[in-house]
Amino acid sequence: MSLGTATTVAGNGPPPDAALSLCDGAVMHARFRPKPHRFHYRIVSLLIDIDRLDEAGRASPLFSVDRFNLYAFRRADHGPADGSDLRAWVERELARAGLAEPPARILLHCGPRVLGFGFDPISVWFCYDAGGTLTALVYQVRNTFGDRHSYVAPVAPGEAGPDGIRQERAKLFHVSPFMDLAMRYRFRILPPGRGLRIRILEVDRDGPMLAASHVARLQPLTSAGIARSFLRVPWVSLKVVGAIHYEALRLWLKGMPFFGRPEPPHPVSHRDGVALRKTQGNEETGAAPIAGPAGS
Repeated sequence: MSLGTATTVAGNGPPPDAALSLCDGAVMHARFRPKPHRFHYRIVSLLIDIDRLDEAGRASPLFSVDRFNLYAFRRADHGPADGSDLRAWVERELARAGLAEPPARILLHCGPRVLGFGFDPISVWFCYDAGGTLTALVYQVRNTFGDRHSYVAPVAPGEAGPDGIRQERAKLFHVSPFMDLAMRYRFRILPPGRGLRIRILEVDRDGPMLAASHVARLQPLTSAGIARSFLRVPWVSLKVVGAIHYEALRLWLKGMPFFGRPEPPHPVSHRDGVALRKTQGNEETGAAPIAGPAGS
């Protein structure tokens, strides 16, 4: 799917003013080693202003916040996963990462619950200052075992450019039984505007292993838009889970190496390569071993 001619932040425009946008997009995964494997499918997602959830809940009779509907957003699916205030969670984790100034605006890109069912492999939080500058991202990753991990990533000098945000993080969290932990993520993000693009390259010491992308066009959420998206991509959440297991079966049949699920790290990492050990008080007491940058 194309964003038209938008390949730069300037060309893509500023983030939408709306409390809620519908994102009509496509996902692509391409694995390069040890055996090539590729798939592509359409997907529907949301971009929601977490300070305007009440307003978002009034956008359409077919959309609700924390209630059953055709499409819905549920607080407990995100952030600390306990239904508590999402802004407070973001501010707390950003402060632990060294950003003392709370963001003026926080937009969350995530999948909807569809008729009560939802699963999000990755959701991305975009944090803006009062001048509209993107100051931090939070990449919240989930696996089908029910675990989740959030990579808090303040935008450091040199990471923002005309084509968007370029960041790296060591992989600390088990996602797929066919991918090792000794890897790094390279994130390439075109922040939300008229469209949105999320690209992730997974690399090890031998080079690129997997490329994934999510490209979408944004539009105001309306009842007509929800109906059209549901007809085009019905049961999108079930489709995502089904695709994960179907592609896992294909990888297994191809004889890909299998990696067992390790003990999950602390739910949030605030620095590159640091996975805090779980303690009784969830204290930040140590770091787990990580892989170095590819090619090092």
